[in-house]
Amino acid sequence: MQTTLTITTRGQGLYEITDEVRGFLYRSDIVSGLVNIFLLHTSAGLIIQENADPSARHDLEQWLNRLIPEKDPNFTHTTEGPDDMPAHIKSVLTGCTLTIPIIEGTLGLGTWQGIYLWEHRRAPHRRKVVITVLGGGEDH
Repeated sequence: MQTTLTITTRGQGLYEITDEVRGFLYRSDIVSGLVNIFLLHTSAGLIIQENADPSARHDLEQWLNRLIPEKDPNFTHTTEGPDDMPAHIKSVLTGCTLTIPIIEGTLGLGTWQGIYLWEHRRAPHRRKVVITVLGGGEDH
């Protein structure tokens, strides 16, 4: 089974999509297999991160912004604004795909793990994420 989610962001930040992925998995009736999540963009990323304490996400954002600052004089890809090239670099570091095991019909995430789209651009965007569920039911 496959679906495409559209996530509307309000600018830079982490947007949890665990419930949307979990809901699609539940509708699939797959008991054992894999969920693949693929982001169709080059200036955002996908991560699995702690979902209990928001300070962890805040600290990650601050650290990545210090690591890859805007307005680096070495950047030549600047037509779309000072946050564009840093967003592309951040996308490479955070990745565009995740694969999560399906264990007894549920996402095989740890207790405090959540799935996040990480928007690296300052402006709002509509991001598309393809979710593919592969596996079998109880009879497989």
